[in-house]
Amino acid sequence: MIHHVALETHPDDAEAAVRFWAILGFGEVDPPDTLSGATRWVERGGQQIHLLLTDEPVAPPQGHPAIVATDYDGTLERLFAAGHPIDPRPEHWGSPRAFVTGPGGHRVEVMQFAPL
Repeated sequence: MIHHVALETHPDDAEAAVRFWAILGFGEVDPPDTLSGATRWVERGGQQIHLLLTDEPVAPPQGHPAIVATDYDGTLERLFAAGHPIDPRPEHWGSPRAFVTGPGGHRVEVMQFAPL
């Protein structure tokens, strides 16, 4: 299991990013006091996304986190309803999957289940 991934995010996009990750089942948690004000953290089942607040964020053009959403269809519907276009892709490992772009330009792969 990966404990966390850090994604650079402009401070103006931070609130929208927290809402985006909430649709994927991540709830906001407090970062350590030493990082308070410089980051926003969200967590699901012990896995965290650290939103690093910076005025000049970089979103990798291809690199991305992949998130398993057991309520795959419902999750995609909620993302689309929140204004995030869905980019369906061919199944890999037998799992339905799609890409969505979050606030700040980060690509996120949503999968129905993890590779076996």
